[in-house]
Amino acid sequence: MTKLFMNNHQYNNTMKYTFLIAFIFFSFVLSAQKTSVFIEAESFSNTGGWVIDQQFINEMGSPYLMAHGMGIPGKDAETIVKFPKTGKYYLFVRTKNWAAQWSDAEAPGRFQVLINGKPVNKTFGTEKSDWDWIEGGEVEITQKETSIALHDLSGFNGRCDALIFSADSEFKPVNELNDLSAYRHEMLGIPDKPKNAGTYDFVVVGGGMGGVCAAISAARLGVKVALIQNRPVLGGNNSSEVRVHLGARIKQEPWPNLGNLVNEIGPEQGGNAQPKDYYEDDKKLKAVLAEKNITLFLNCNADGVKMEGNKIAAVTAQSIITGERFIFKAPLFADCTGDGTIGFLAGAEFMQGRENRDVFGEQTAPEVSDNLTMGASVQWFSNKKEKPAPFPDIKWGIEINEEKSHALTRGDWDWETGMGIDQTKDFERVRDYGMLVVFSNWAYIKNHSTVKDKFADEQLQWVAFIAGKRETRRLVGDYVLNENDLRNRTVYPDGTAPTTWTMDLHYPHPENAELFPDAPFRSIAKHIKIYPYPIPFRCLYSKNVSNLLMAGRHISVSHVALGTTRLMRTIGMEGEVIGMAASICKKEKTTPRGVYQHYFAQMEKLMDKGIGDASLPNKQTYNMGGTLMEE
Repeated sequence: MTKLFMNNHQYNNTMKYTFLIAFIFFSFVLSAQKTSVFIEAESFSNTGGWVIDQQFINEMGSPYLMAHGMGIPGKDAETIVKFPKTGKYYLFVRTKNWAAQWSDAEAPGRFQVLINGKPVNKTFGTEKSDWDWIEGGEVEITQKETSIALHDLSGFNGRCDALIFSADSEFKPVNELNDLSAYRHEMLGIPDKPKNAGTYDFVVVGGGMGGVCAAISAARLGVKVALIQNRPVLGGNNSSEVRVHLGARIKQEPWPNLGNLVNEIGPEQGGNAQPKDYYEDDKKLKAVLAEKNITLFLNCNADGVKMEGNKIAAVTAQSIITGERFIFKAPLFADCTGDGTIGFLAGAEFMQGRENRDVFGEQTAPEVSDNLTMGASVQWFSNKKEKPAPFPDIKWGIEINEEKSHALTRGDWDWETGMGIDQTKDFERVRDYGMLVVFSNWAYIKNHSTVKDKFADEQLQWVAFIAGKRETRRLVGDYVLNENDLRNRTVYPDGTAPTTWTMDLHYPHPENAELFPDAPFRSIAKHIKIYPYPIPFRCLYSKNVSNLLMAGRHISVSHVALGTTRLMRTIGMEGEVIGMAASICKKEKTTPRGVYQHYFAQMEKLMDKGIGDASLPNKQTYNMGGTLMEE
């Protein structure tokens, strides 16, 4: 087992722009009886044309490899596996037929397992709609060091979690999540006690704009920070993986220097679903690595907390590549996950869905509470080629006809699914349906529509496999910002980052919902104008977890108020503010609530000065369609 770990103190000039955690790892461990070999797919030394997907660890127990080829089979994922002996083994592959819940036609995600270049006598990804072990039959291993590969047959998101080679003909793998987790740890030799990742002043979980700004803000004020991100890139929805522009305005009263940090690290160009370079992932990474007080942990998924009374003592996290576990200790933590994951694990009070009108007296709220949330977007675009670019005429998609189709070359924010579905517990289905409708629509346009000749040279160039969420949990703080505060501009003494976007709430598109009543996939936005409004600091820390700050779409707001605070420039400023609060907590040995009650004058001085480079020109602000907003 070989691991290469670098923190920002160890970067030299040639490595500075590479990811902090890189693993070259051949994942194999023998069982106590030396009869089985277990291989995590995400640990393959060469992932080829497959991508590592970690979004659903809590649902299915692990990251996995996915063949995201958009209709074109990708290169094989390969690794070398060391077997204890040659001879007969029985193969098991944990996989699923991801489209089976919508179609009983031929499965989209078909793939083969190759042993030293030769396929076993089984096609995988064709059977169960839920994650399970599929028998691959008897195989012969002729070399102790053997090449194992995953061979994509379709280009349509075949997925593999893990493989087991067992010499025991009676062996049956476990699939229940708790048992399977214990089995993984045993087979991979992962100790029960996590590795100490260090002790910090401030641990920030989540590497979106809120988390990045929180980490940089605190670090520049002398705070020792660990920044934990569960993807290989920073930026969250503003990364090249999701491709959402930075919305809302910065540099507003009463603190016009708040937002200089967002301006400093944000990309120059705007627009959704644009080419990768628009989102400047390296710019965000470079900014974090330049801070001597930040230790960055990429590809680490925080999934546990250790409590001491009503405060967090430590956070545990798992490498999404190797499964290795780490523990992070600090007197102060920030939940910048978007889902409120750390707060939820810590027992923080939270809200989910739409509150009824009586809860906050909001006129936009429904009369009866419900589970409707804004959805997640799977964006996409095509490019025009110099010659015809065929696309498979798929049989496993949803039914599309001329009336139901959308003759477009780009899917923007309004390709939105999952409204009314719990996107913390069932998000894989939400994301998969988002991809399904893109492929279904595109196959119809390319092969059957009345405009297919106009689309003959168009090739599907990019489809997001990391879906952009808008709303899940909202953690409750000492104050819950609501519609009346925003409409009446009720400004509180602890006002911080200004929110400037409209109260922008999404609903299923009426026409699309009529055509697809069971699962609409297009949305509309309803806007309520507001004046720029300073978010109370009491919305940025937990009500009942004493040392937890937060920045993101999960701060303490009502469902209606979330419509304005969820924009990423605003979230970045929230991060800048809680980084300042962390410095005061360290200096005064206090809690976030203590900052509000006793030291808010220090916060005001810091917000007045700001953290970012004030000399840079203010980047222009784009609306949802990627066009410039009027000032």
